[in-house]
Amino acid sequence: MTLARTLLLLAATVTPLLANPIAEKRQIPFRQYRIWNECPDSINLYIGGQFDTAIASGGNTTKFLAESAGFFYTDANGGNANGAGTTKVGFSTDFYYMVRDGEGPLNTGLAITPQDRPAQGGFCTAISCNESNCPTAYPAPPTRFPPVTSTPPPPPLYRCPFANTTYQITFCPSGQWPGPQTFRIHPTLVHPEKCLDVRGAVFANGTPVQIYDCNGTPAQNWILSRGSTKVQLAGTNFCLDASSTPGNGVGIKIWQCYDNLPAQQWYYTADNRIALEGQGQCLDLTSGTLTNGNQVQTWQCTDSNQNQVWSL
Repeated sequence: MTLARTLLLLAATVTPLLANPIAEKRQIPFRQYRIWNECPDSINLYIGGQFDTAIASGGNTTKFLAESAGFFYTDANGGNANGAGTTKVGFSTDFYYMVRDGEGPLNTGLAITPQDRPAQGGFCTAISCNESNCPTAYPAPPTRFPPVTSTPPPPPLYRCPFANTTYQITFCPSGQWPGPQTFRIHPTLVHPEKCLDVRGAVFANGTPVQIYDCNGTPAQNWILSRGSTKVQLAGTNFCLDASSTPGNGVGIKIWQCYDNLPAQQWYYTADNRIALEGQGQCLDLTSGTLTNGNQVQTWQCTDSNQNQVWSL
């Protein structure tokens, strides 16, 4: 056989292999995802907008998917099959992140853990989100990602720059559904560093409510909503209380929560005032002073009074 004929036969054999879509698919970067369900009930797992499988409480499943497989989420506990208003996990090449998608309460908590990749220098950090104001999640899906550099990206974006990294995704890492949405309450619209605070974190009837530097403690986490609402200290049965005789200059305290108690029945207005329903009195920053320890009070509601503006 001549050399020319040998080369032609070799080319005819190799070319189909190079064009084989199965052979080419093996070159697409895939990674392993381990998904755990620690929620109290079974959940439906969605990946990339499509139903994938149901996972029993305490169960898990393993998936081999592309590095950018789309969002992982569930429609459990008030979530949506289309992902709207639903806590989600996302990946893009070496980046990973969470999205809480809106300002409403979480349907599930979530955690992401790079497996067998110890956190180092800000890379490969394990992250979780169990409450609506968690700093580890975007309020909406990111639309672009920063260039890859030798330094980690700023949260809530994270990166694990190692090939073949397996990621564990855990639904309800706390073992339970998320509680009600909590807020820190700030005086005016321009002082996010100051918070409404229970003095000394003493959760007892009569403890004054004051202004203090925001510090992330339970003494500054409140549950409230727009419109008619209680203002409840999260995780307790204590509410913001204006006393039985509210009036100008009366100090605010916490007291055991009671239904339909006028001293605890507030209205959070569209212009960010927290007013006692039907009494013409508003939650007021005493003398407009932001000094730590300044007890807040009730005062006659007045339009455009910045001492009565409270932001979340």
